[in-house]
Amino acid sequence: MQLPVGDDKLSWGDKAAKAGRVRQPVGKPATGIRTRRARPPTELTGSIQVDSFLLALGQSECQTGVNFVQMVLSPRAEVLLKALIEKYITDGQPIGSRTLSKQAGLDLSPATIRNVMADLEDLGLIRAPHTSAGRIPTALGYRMFVDSLLKVRTLDSAEIYRLGDELAYDGNPMHLMESASTLLSQVTKLAGIVLVPRQEESFRQIEFLSLPAANRILVILVTRSGRVHNRVINVDRHYSHAELVEAANCFNDRYSGCPLSEVRRSLLDDLQADGDAMQRAVKNATDMARHIFADEQSSEPDLVVSGESNLLNIPDLGDIEKLRKLFETFTTKRDLLHLLDQSMHAESIQVFIGGESGYQSLDECSVVMAPYQVDGRVVGTLGVIGPTRMAYDHVISIVDVTARLLGGVLSTEGR
Repeated sequence: MQLPVGDDKLSWGDKAAKAGRVRQPVGKPATGIRTRRARPPTELTGSIQVDSFLLALGQSECQTGVNFVQMVLSPRAEVLLKALIEKYITDGQPIGSRTLSKQAGLDLSPATIRNVMADLEDLGLIRAPHTSAGRIPTALGYRMFVDSLLKVRTLDSAEIYRLGDELAYDGNPMHLMESASTLLSQVTKLAGIVLVPRQEESFRQIEFLSLPAANRILVILVTRSGRVHNRVINVDRHYSHAELVEAANCFNDRYSGCPLSEVRRSLLDDLQADGDAMQRAVKNATDMARHIFADEQSSEPDLVVSGESNLLNIPDLGDIEKLRKLFETFTTKRDLLHLLDQSMHAESIQVFIGGESGYQSLDECSVVMAPYQVDGRVVGTLGVIGPTRMAYDHVISIVDVTARLLGGVLSTEGR
């Protein structure tokens, strides 16, 4: 991997020109950082394929303020960058030239290694956290590592079976989603997230419970999948217990097993129908049920988050203000829902590093996500959130396998 004598004195641009590589014209609008995608194999025990390409950017500015379009590293620089990032991920301490020399296993002088590290720093791939310290990767360095240098670890059959055992299906899809999120967080020691499939729910039953407050009723809606929704509504008169039971029974007899969309349409038709022609119990049930069905129609898809507390033990995320913003994101879920929803259109694993997600609260984090399928159709997304200093080879494998296991269970149970 050693360059010919004298190449150490060449600039990165000169090395690229000498190798016959031509940079793209400057002036192209920034298109963002390309994310690494791993194509899921057809078999769970297969290897994860990684697209191989150079890190290509539109006209961008690295942390040192240097404008560049395409980055080309020598084989030696790639080895040293890979060794530095792997060592930093393991130890969490800035890496000096002496440590890097041992880690890389190259017969290079300390001066040569320092020169290469200086070039990597000029390109914005590594930085010094403080004066007289070693170097740590930047978000751009992690991107180069994930895109071009990372070899994803393949899980063996025994590991896959152990993961599969954690996803036992008890007939309730929400329990399965919670199990998948918990599994991701426990295995990676990070936060696991699962976007619940957007699918047509069927109505199971409704209950009306009188509350102590005057003219207030608790409406409880249960779907066939086990999801429970409730809402307190105001009514224009007092209803006896017998009236509420009769209304619920009448409603359940009429709509049990019907898709929720069909129930909503029927409610709209009933509201427009002649009230005198309707049975009293049906009218009462319709008046009370319409409120919760309106809520259900406008509600966002569910997002299951597990293991947020794991992030409290990570020094990289120790800043109180950054943690506060991150936990606000977990609580509101809006940004995570948008990010996961976008990833449903991806063919395979996506990795967002630092600011690539577009959300300030995730600037210090990496998000690894994969879509999961039911009978060949993408129905949801799952993933892991953690610091940029994460074991990408391990996390990507876990996310990839969990997505395929979850899709397999849903496909089997849906038949």
